[in-house]
Amino acid sequence: MSPPGISISIFFSAQRLVFTFLMALLILVASVISSDTAMPTQNMSHKERTELREEARDMFYHAYRAYMENAYPADELMPLSCKGRYRGVTPSRGDMDDILGNFSMTLVDTLDTLVLLGDFTEFEHAVKLVIRDVQFDSDIIVSVFETNIRMVGGLLSAHILSEYLQKQVDVMHWYKGELLEMARELGYRLLPAFNTSTGIPHARVNLRLGMKDPMLKKSRETCTACAGTILLEFAALSRLTGDPIFEVRAHAAMDALWKLRHRGSDLMGTVLNVHSGDWVRRDSGVGAGIDSYYEYLFKSYVLLGDDKYLARFNRHYNAVMKYVSEGPMLLDVLMHRPHAKSRNFMDSLLAFWPGLQVLSGDLKPAVQTHEMLYQVMQMHTLIPEAFTVDFQIHWGQHHLRPEFIESTYFLYRATGDHHYLQVGKRALKTLQQYAKVSCGYAAVNDVRTGKHEDRMDSFVLSETFKYLFLLFSEPQDLIINVDEFVFTTEAHLLPLSIAQLGNATFSFRQSDEHNVLDFMRTCPSSNKLFPEKVRKPLRNFITGSCPRTISGKRLSALDFQASNADHLRAVYDMGITMVSVGDRSQGKVRLFHSFYNAKSHEEGEMGLQFMQEMLELTKIQSMNQLAQLQAVAYATDEKLQDWTALMAGPSHFSPELIGEQFVEGDVILAKPLRACSEKLNQEDDADDAKGKVLVAERGDCTFVSKARLAQKAGAVALIVCDNVQGSSGETQPMFAMSGDGNDDVLIPVVFMYNLEFSKLAAVMKRENPLRVRIMQMVEFKRWQLAKEGRNDTTASTQKPDREL
Repeated sequence: MSPPGISISIFFSAQRLVFTFLMALLILVASVISSDTAMPTQNMSHKERTELREEARDMFYHAYRAYMENAYPADELMPLSCKGRYRGVTPSRGDMDDILGNFSMTLVDTLDTLVLLGDFTEFEHAVKLVIRDVQFDSDIIVSVFETNIRMVGGLLSAHILSEYLQKQVDVMHWYKGELLEMARELGYRLLPAFNTSTGIPHARVNLRLGMKDPMLKKSRETCTACAGTILLEFAALSRLTGDPIFEVRAHAAMDALWKLRHRGSDLMGTVLNVHSGDWVRRDSGVGAGIDSYYEYLFKSYVLLGDDKYLARFNRHYNAVMKYVSEGPMLLDVLMHRPHAKSRNFMDSLLAFWPGLQVLSGDLKPAVQTHEMLYQVMQMHTLIPEAFTVDFQIHWGQHHLRPEFIESTYFLYRATGDHHYLQVGKRALKTLQQYAKVSCGYAAVNDVRTGKHEDRMDSFVLSETFKYLFLLFSEPQDLIINVDEFVFTTEAHLLPLSIAQLGNATFSFRQSDEHNVLDFMRTCPSSNKLFPEKVRKPLRNFITGSCPRTISGKRLSALDFQASNADHLRAVYDMGITMVSVGDRSQGKVRLFHSFYNAKSHEEGEMGLQFMQEMLELTKIQSMNQLAQLQAVAYATDEKLQDWTALMAGPSHFSPELIGEQFVEGDVILAKPLRACSEKLNQEDDADDAKGKVLVAERGDCTFVSKARLAQKAGAVALIVCDNVQGSSGETQPMFAMSGDGNDDVLIPVVFMYNLEFSKLAAVMKRENPLRVRIMQMVEFKRWQLAKEGRNDTTASTQKPDREL
């Protein structure tokens, strides 16, 4: 879709929608052409661009044929095994498999890509296969969110394009709307999930039993994106079928979410209770768990012409740019304390954000964030699933996600800058080199090693290769004018003309909830924002050689970053000196303040205030971290007098050990080590897990899946150890493992980084069996302090069992 880029305050209305978008693109391109600045990136020749377009086409068919020949009618292709992934047949991956419904997901998700490629023969053949083979009457629990965006969206887009081809290409005259009826049936099977007191849908539903499945009785949590990424598909379904129930339910869910925003910050959390509306996780950003909610607010306005969604988007957008945006970076904050960062890493899903910014007309930050992501890609070859604020790998997987290529496409459409063609070329060649296998394209398990994972998600065909093909295509290469369509979050095509089929929505213009400022934003002049001018200062952003400018306001302790040269100069001017403590690699420093060293009396006062803030911040951080930390404790002597504890992280889905509570047992290793098998520790050479503390390695399935299997095997607790060599709680922030909203795990589950577990493993080798206790770290510390305060007589007669 062509983005607005005009340099005045813009006020959209549904009647001007298509015209505004098309004219904005013309104005933006004209301003780029008329700019005095020469094109900074070497132009890509028409010949090279055509070759890359055809290479993108070949990539699609390499993956598509591998799926059709080796996996269909399965939901996904397993490219290393070269066979299909079926729910209930292929070994379970735990909650990850909730995207699967045994309904040929990859083929349905891919249908509209075949039309964009101009392959009408294969499209017609694929539509016939879907009509003949796909059915939804299965006793299977599926993700409402994933089923909607991949299946309902795929069926609707294919239906729309089938009718388009009938009229424009004179083919498929036999087609009578079968795909639309399938979409309606599937929509009805998803509707029971919306029967909540808030109107916000459950995260999962049984395709046959609805919410009556016993496994769903305790279902209560969902993510913001899961509940807020329904409206485009459901509105299109209602308007194409004439059945309003789908759109009504989706609007109600969006309205309910809007009411749950934090009224002070206008930010949203990431996980909430669908019955009470209470927030479970208050982290707020633009990545996983919340991303497509923002996308659907804006695109619901574009597709449906309802002003309230533009107003809501603008309110959220302003809040994100105020609190979450840190230059080109986007760092999660707490919705109720927006000046407090909630984590020190970014996930790759936020790569969609620059594309959304382009569509909303805010080009400069889009260029900046995209450039930062491109440098991360250059640094690590592939963008890792998550990376830290200093651009080191946090999670090393790369699932061939489309978001970065999507934003690259929209930035090229908006600017015409061939730099983005070169970025796309690099992304394409990297996928060819590192992801292509003989049977399709395989996800990368760790970008540091290049090891593959037996996984090719359906979005690789429906989005990744689609956006690559579109990036290198000219408008005349395509059978349809993509500017007349909205791309859903799964890159399915919904025509703007849907707004003319009836509108069950209403405007909030008459209410007091929004004011005129919510409907407008000043877009910067594109003459001053030629992308190269914006990218140039960021060229060495990751290496740190390009200094960043900061505002004239006083630097607070909360905002201070020791890696920021400007921040270091600012604290030096305030009379603060920093001295390294211990090993420099740990980054620990001690601060000293002196009025005599300050640049001025005023800055000396600012320095004193900075030191007071830093002291309070340190106290708060230490208390918060200690309160959340878990301890895996064991005795270091036979008399059980001397104990030591290794730090561990908690989980959101297991019982919390409070006060003097602890769990004790002999510690053993899981077999298989990653604890993703139903036959956990049932082999002849494996230790019986009953009554034991089980140790499992991270990977292959979710944390909560490991916990359920450990509990089923009879373990009294589970320790999950990190699979990244060298990771440590001393250098990396501890986190709480997330679950799926169900509270059926009754045993404590903790997480240990690699170095901490290595210490435990060494003791396990020396002492077999080794008995451990899992408890709160703060309670362990309290017990240790109490011991130190007792006299020798008391210490010799007291037993640790009673003390603990």
